[in-house]
Amino acid sequence: MTGSLEAIYLSLGSNLGDRMKNLREALKFLSEEADIVAISSVYETEPFGVVNQPAFLNLACQIKSSLSPEELLRLAQGIERKLGRTTNSHNAPRTIDIDIIAYNEIVLNSPELTIPHPGLKERAFVLVPLVEIASDLRVPPGDKTVAGILEELGEETGKVRKVGVIDVSNINCRRV
Repeated sequence: MTGSLEAIYLSLGSNLGDRMKNLREALKFLSEEADIVAISSVYETEPFGVVNQPAFLNLACQIKSSLSPEELLRLAQGIERKLGRTTNSHNAPRTIDIDIIAYNEIVLNSPELTIPHPGLKERAFVLVPLVEIASDLRVPPGDKTVAGILEELGEETGKVRKVGVIDVSNINCRRV
């Protein structure tokens, strides 16, 4: 199944090397294969899961693409490798992490990909940037909005702080 609607959302994070540059480079590579519709501000967050590692910079973006979810996953993994990601360990430090958060209204649960992202509802570092660009996005099951899900997290949102914006001068995209 391919998509062309503008309701594909990604979460990007980096906690190794020049974190801001890693995010910018990942967006640049993404823009070569998909139309970037919107980019959130950049947020600094404490690591999730494995806490003995550097803080992350995170952002959310909305894209438009004719790639299928599986093709988009392969693109994201290829960009991660280009930018030096060497580990596939869950919650380990990384130069870049690109997660597919939502893809149009698709619900997918395959061995290689789950959409919506299974950790979305517990991760303020994904929800805070996502609310900035898509507060009314409804997430199955239950169809709560991302703004409503974020509100339910309560104090967890305080661990996510805005630190700036990505320089998009060399990236073909629109900023919210």
